[in-house]
Amino acid sequence: MATHNYDVLIIGSGAAGLTAALNLADHLKVAVLAKAGLSEGSTAHAQGGIAAVLEPGDTFESHIEDTMVAGAGLNDRKTVEFVVEHAPAAIERLAELGVPFNPTEGEGHDRWHLTREGGHSHRRIVHVDDATGRAVQLALEKAAHAHPNISLITDMVAIDLVTGRHAVRYSGDGRVRGVYALHRETGHVALFTARATILATGGAGRVYQYSTAPRGASGDGIAMAWRAGCRVSNMEFNQFHPTCLYNLEVKNFLITEAMRGEGGILKLPTNGHRFMPDFDPRAELAPRDIVARAIDHEIKRLGLDYVHLDISHKPPEFIEQHFPTIRTKLAGLGIDITKEPIPVVPAMHYTCGGVVIDLDGRTDLPGLYAAGEVTQSGLHGANRLASNSLLECFVFGEAAAKHILANFDDLPPADAIRPWDESRVRDSDEDIVVQHNWREIRRFMWDYVGIVRTTKRLERALHRAALLAQEVEDYYGNYRITTDLIELRNLIVVATLIVKSALRRKESRGLHYTLDYPETKTRAVDTVLMP
Repeated sequence: MATHNYDVLIIGSGAAGLTAALNLADHLKVAVLAKAGLSEGSTAHAQGGIAAVLEPGDTFESHIEDTMVAGAGLNDRKTVEFVVEHAPAAIERLAELGVPFNPTEGEGHDRWHLTREGGHSHRRIVHVDDATGRAVQLALEKAAHAHPNISLITDMVAIDLVTGRHAVRYSGDGRVRGVYALHRETGHVALFTARATILATGGAGRVYQYSTAPRGASGDGIAMAWRAGCRVSNMEFNQFHPTCLYNLEVKNFLITEAMRGEGGILKLPTNGHRFMPDFDPRAELAPRDIVARAIDHEIKRLGLDYVHLDISHKPPEFIEQHFPTIRTKLAGLGIDITKEPIPVVPAMHYTCGGVVIDLDGRTDLPGLYAAGEVTQSGLHGANRLASNSLLECFVFGEAAAKHILANFDDLPPADAIRPWDESRVRDSDEDIVVQHNWREIRRFMWDYVGIVRTTKRLERALHRAALLAQEVEDYYGNYRITTDLIELRNLIVVATLIVKSALRRKESRGLHYTLDYPETKTRAVDTVLMP
């Protein structure tokens, strides 16, 4: 088994991981593990933008309040203040790296065009057309490639965190020493050790049948941290993006929230009725949970497959300027968005809960940090405010790096670690088991743990999850691992955490809506699960 040692190991190559790497690399040797290609995570798929107080008349307090309102009061105010106050500087650093934010005329902060999205009281979203994430990812990758202290290692699938129980001389201190990882092409397992490890693995969107998340969003970091001994929190809050393209051939294509911010209207396909004002005075600019539930309600009430999102009333040149990626994509599917509406449905989009961290990005385990969607930092509460997600990656990626640099001398070098042992397993001749269980998890999560929940559905889901967990562990113990098996093992852990968290919350708040407890309690309390 190959062994690789670095000062800091970062698992994940998106906005959070590369931000941390760039902040560390002037002083330390850093390895960044990418599950597939560097650009195949969620960052590159982000169409919207990054929220920051940049407009005259806007204030930190207003951004903080908008975040708290969207999060249904469950946010940690200190975290919200920390992120919001660091946002303008994060935007400046991205611009310095070469991110070509859409310009506007003028000097100072009004040099960038600012759009508005649901839940925001001001225009504060900087963007690069409708493909901000791609531009950010490319800029971060370019800077990382250019740095001699950063090793970018692709096609490495993390299996489990390495702790004292994996050491040649057993230790129960819980300190994380690195990770075992599978090379996707060769099937060989390698050991990566470091004084500090940062989880930047993203969310768990693929635990649901319909999702805007990329193929690799299987909750790997959350599951690994849980197995290693970290608390997870607020896993019941899964944000369903209201507007995913409904197309039987093209899966997971997101229609950005900015389209509603720029005047897009939701209508019933049966009669053209604009229905969002029936549900909320903010109409299409209501927070995502409200919009998603409204669409879900109308689809179920009328037996529809989708609703319409229509921006064709805007001038064609306006649409081309603001949404060139979407227009081109849909034109290839026979939909001219300058002349006709877009069929859309809600889809799982963002994991608001995750591994518990503090303002330095520290988890419960010494030597282990985390940043981005894998975490529950306290920023999002019961519902993420639009365009706060990339922002969280930059702020906490930098925060984790700063804490590691300030305390590096106190971090012990990795012990001697036992090699990966696969002497008692064999190649599988039953891959259909993995594929079947993968489909079953995603289906029962969609049917039983979706936008609207009941206790009975959740209990059924928990029963199914327990049976599948036993099957998966038996399979894992007997057969040589593959990428699909690793992801299946992590998906069932995450599914169980989501269901258990949902059963604990005896109220409806933010993204968690249950018919059995439709009221919201006066006091907002996090759901925290202990390993």
